Amino acid sequence: MILRVRDLEKMPYGQALELQRDLHARRVADEIEDTLLLVEHPPVITMGRTGKAGDILAEPDFLRKQGVEIHTIERGGEATYHGPGQIVGYLIVKFPGRLDVRTFVDGVEEVFIRLLDREYGINAQRVREHRGVWVTDEKITALGIALRDGVSFHGFAFNVNTNLEHFNWIVPCGITDRGVTSLQKLTGRKQDMEQLKANVVNYICEVFEYQREELPHTK
Repeated sequence: MILRVRDLEKMPYGQALELQRDLHARRVADEIEDTLLLVEHPPVITMGRTGKAGDILAEPDFLRKQGVEIHTIERGGEATYHGPGQIVGYLIVKFPGRLDVRTFVDGVEEVFIRLLDREYGINAQRVREHRGVWVTDEKITALGIALRDGVSFHGFAFNVNTNLEHFNWIVPCGITDRGVTSLQKLTGRKQDMEQLKANVVNYICEVFEYQREELPHTK
C-alpha cells in the first residue's frame, strides 16, 4: 500500500484543517491514496467532541494577546495544545478489512513506542484508560482520531522541542493527575525536527506496511 507524505512545514491550524477536510473527501471518493500530513502550528488550542469550557485555564484576553487561536473540531477527546517544536501528523487513511479503529490507534501508538525505544533508548508505554504515548506518568504523544465515511482524519501530536509551559493554559486531554513531557526534556538537548519527521514516517511505514510517496509542499 502507498502512503502519500506531504510536509506542510509551518502552517496555521485553520488552513491545515481545511486541507485535511479536502483530502478526506478525496480519499472517501478514492481519488487519492492514504495520506500523511506533517506540520508545525503556531500556538493553538483545539477542543474535541468531549471538551468542556473549563478545560481552558488561561483567560481569553491573555490568549488573544498571545495570538493563540481556539478551534472546536470533530476528533474525539478534550483540549489539546499545538505549537512550535511539536510534530503534528494528520493521517487520512481508508479503513479496509485489515484495520479497525482500535487496531489503528494501537498502531499509531506503536509508531512512537518503537521510535523512542530504538532511536533514544526511552521506555514509552500505552495507558489504556488514557490513549496516547507516555513516559512514566507524562504524555509525550497525544492522539485524537476522527473517522467519517470509513476514512480517518486528525491524528497525533509528538512533543519534540515543545514549550511545555504552554500546556499550563489547558487541562491536557482532560487529565489532571498526569503531566506532559518532550523529547528535548527527556534527552536534555534540542532535537533536529527534520530528522524526527523522517523517523516518524519511517516507523509509520514499518508499522502499517506502507510504501512511501513523497509529495512536494505545494501539491
